[in-house]
Amino acid sequence: MTQQMNQQMNQQTNQAQQRTEQKSFDKPDETRSFENGAVDLLTIGDSEIGRLVLQPGWRWSEHVKPIAGTDLCEAPHFQYHVSGTLGVLMADGTELVVHAGDVTSLPEGHDAWVIGDEPAVIVDWYGASNYAKR
Repeated sequence: MTQQMNQQMNQQTNQAQQRTEQKSFDKPDETRSFENGAVDLLTIGDSEIGRLVLQPGWRWSEHVKPIAGTDLCEAPHFQYHVSGTLGVLMADGTELVVHAGDVTSLPEGHDAWVIGDEPAVIVDWYGASNYAKR
């Protein structure tokens, strides 16, 4: 079999597995609320995507740590920051200030908090399914 034929077969297989879907965070499949925040979850394309809405005054170590039962957030994240400003402190001491329009990749082991008086809205493609899970 030639390489070109092999590539075409792989493309057809991938197309057959993917379905056309549309969902909205206006009607999430699940919502997990916690003090000063919530995460809405959608299951789409065999993945879970989360939208976090974190209010001013929210801090992971104060508001989610009691739910998670760990010293730091152990969920890795791959996120797009829609609005607001978020501070992040990694276990290794790296500190970030994340603004609207930024994309972050955060490995496990971090704390985070809202900076300022605007809610932070974040879309998380990786890690949201276990976020604030009781």
